[in-house]
Amino acid sequence: MCGIVGAISRNNAVPVLLEGIACLEYRGYDSTGLAVVYEDETLYRLVSTARVADLAAQARAQALSAHTGISHTRWATHGKPNEVNAHPHTSHGEIALVHNGIIENHEALRMSLEKAGYVFTTQTDTEVIAHLVHQYWHGNAHGDLLSAVQAATRELVGAYAIAVVSAREPCRLIGARSGSPLVIGANDEGVYLASDAAALFPMTTKIAYLEEGDVVDLTLDGICCYDVKDQRVERPLIHVEAGNALAELGPYRHFMQKEIFEQPRAIADTLESVCALTPELFGAQATKIFSKIDGVLILACGTSHYAGQVAKQWLESLAYLPCQVEIASEYRYRDSVPNPNALVVVISQSGETADTLAALKHAKSLGHTHTLAICNVATSTMMRQTELAYLTRAGIEVGVASTKAFTTQLVSLFLLALTFAKLRGRLTDDEEAYWLRVLRHLPSAVQAALALEPQIIGWAEEFTNKEHALFLGRGLHFPIAQEGALKLKEISYIHAEAYPAGELKHGPLALVDADMPVVAIAPNNTLLEKLKSNLQEVRARDAKLYVVADLDSHIGAADGMRVLRVSEHASFVSPIIHVAPLQLLAYHTAVIRGTDVDKPRNLAKSVTVE
Repeated sequence: MCGIVGAISRNNAVPVLLEGIACLEYRGYDSTGLAVVYEDETLYRLVSTARVADLAAQARAQALSAHTGISHTRWATHGKPNEVNAHPHTSHGEIALVHNGIIENHEALRMSLEKAGYVFTTQTDTEVIAHLVHQYWHGNAHGDLLSAVQAATRELVGAYAIAVVSAREPCRLIGARSGSPLVIGANDEGVYLASDAAALFPMTTKIAYLEEGDVVDLTLDGICCYDVKDQRVERPLIHVEAGNALAELGPYRHFMQKEIFEQPRAIADTLESVCALTPELFGAQATKIFSKIDGVLILACGTSHYAGQVAKQWLESLAYLPCQVEIASEYRYRDSVPNPNALVVVISQSGETADTLAALKHAKSLGHTHTLAICNVATSTMMRQTELAYLTRAGIEVGVASTKAFTTQLVSLFLLALTFAKLRGRLTDDEEAYWLRVLRHLPSAVQAALALEPQIIGWAEEFTNKEHALFLGRGLHFPIAQEGALKLKEISYIHAEAYPAGELKHGPLALVDADMPVVAIAPNNTLLEKLKSNLQEVRARDAKLYVVADLDSHIGAADGMRVLRVSEHASFVSPIIHVAPLQLLAYHTAVIRGTDVDKPRNLAKSVTVE
C-alpha cells in the first residue's frame, strides 16, 4: 500500500525522494507528496493527486533542492484522496510527517489535541500524529525531535511506520515503526529510510531492517536506533541483493501480461534446487520440526488464501495430514482451539501483509511454536518471523493482481505436501521419482496453456459488455474457480462469483440466464461426470458456457458452449496449469474494457494495513 521514503543527502535529496517513491508505485496509491527542510529552517510541502511523474514535474519546475526530506505515496483509508489529505502532513509549519498504517485511537487523540488548541485541516488519522509529535517537541521534549517521537508513539494504538522531520533541525530524520515495515540504508552520500528496501536500491544495497517498536535517529554523522524500551540497540546494515527489483516492462503492454508469461520461468526457478523431497528444502531445522507435526494450519488472505485451500486438499489426500485453512483477517478475532503440534503456514507475496503477520503473532500467542513462511521476498518481515521458510522465486510482481506469485505458491505448497507424504510413509520411491518428473515438466505444461492466448482473446471479447459472471469448479479446482473470479473482478470490474459446481442448484442457479456467462474448469478426473451434469443445468437456462478442459475430458464444443483444452491430464498439479487461461481471460477482458490493468481502482499491491 502506502510508500515512504526519507533522505538526508550531502547533495540534493529531492531526486532521491522522487526516485524512491517511483520504485514503490506498483504497490498502488491515489496521491503523492514530499516535504523538504531548507537550511533557513523552513518547511516546504508539495503534493499531487496524479502520478509520481506529475510530482516530479512540479519539483523540476520549481527547481526544488534541499538536503533533507520525506516523500510518500498514499492509498486512502481515512479521508478522500485529495491534495488536503495527501501526505506529508505538517503541524504549525514546524513538523512534517508521513505515515503508513492506521491509528485506531485517533479520534480520542484528536479530541485531546483540539482541547489543547490544535486545529485539524484533514480527515486523516495521520494528522493526529503530526500534531502529537509537535506537542511533545514544543513542550516536554524541549525541541528534541527524537524524544518527541518516542513520547508520541507511546500514545498510539494501531499500526504505523512514520518518518518525521522538523524545521529547526534541517539535517535530522526520525523514523519509527510498529506493525508496518521500515528499513534504513546508507552510502557515502547520505542516509535513507523507506517502507520497502526496493525504494532504496537505486541508492544503496546496504540495508538494515527495523524491529517492532524501533525508533531510529538519522543524521549524516550516523544512525542511532532505539528499541521499544528506548534502549540503544544495533540494527546492522547488511548487503541485500537487489535482484530484478527494478523491473522493466519490456515488450509487454502491461506488467500483468508480462508476469503471466513469466510463470514458466518463475516455476522453474522455484524448483531449481529441488533434487529430492527432503524437509531441508524448508529450512535447516525442518527435519526435527516436521517429525513432531500432526496437523497444519494455513493462514493467508486473498489469492494466497486460495493457494492454501488447494494445499489443504493436497496435504490431506497425499500425506493424510489434517489441514485447516483460515482467512488471516478473521482468524485472530475468533476463539479457536490451538494445536501445539500443528505447523502454522503463512503465505504472502510480499511478506508484509498486515493481516497475515497479525494472525501469525496471534497463533504464536496461543502456543503455536512451529511456523513456516511461503513468501516471495527473502528479506520480508514474515520470513524473519518464522522458524522455517520457502522462497517462491517469482521475482518482483508489479501488477496488483497476483499471477506468478500465486502459481509459485502452489508449487511450493505441493512440495510441502509431497514432503510430508514421504515422511509419513505414504509416498514410495517410484512415486517420488514420478512426481519429480511431473514437476520438471510443469513449466512446459504452463507454457502450452499460455499458447492458447488467441482463443482466450476471443472469449474476452464476448465478456466485454457483461456485468456479471459465474465460475464453477469441483474439488481441487473450486479454489481455482475462486481465483479466476477474483482476477476478473479485480481488473475488469465485472462482478464475478465462484461456486463449487455441485452447489449450483442450491441457490446460484437462480442468477443464470442468457446474460450470465459461466466459466467451468473441467479436468478429466473422478468428478468429471458430475460436473457435466452441472453444465447441462447451465445450458438449460440459455447461459453461455466457457469450459477449460483437459485434452481427454471428452467435452465437445456445441451451441452455447466454448471449450478450451489446456494439456494432457495433469492430476494433482492441474490447478497450476488450469489457472493460466483464467488469468489471461481476466487480463484481456480488462484491456478491452480499458481499465487500468496494473493499478486497478481502490486496490493496492501490498496490504500493510488492516
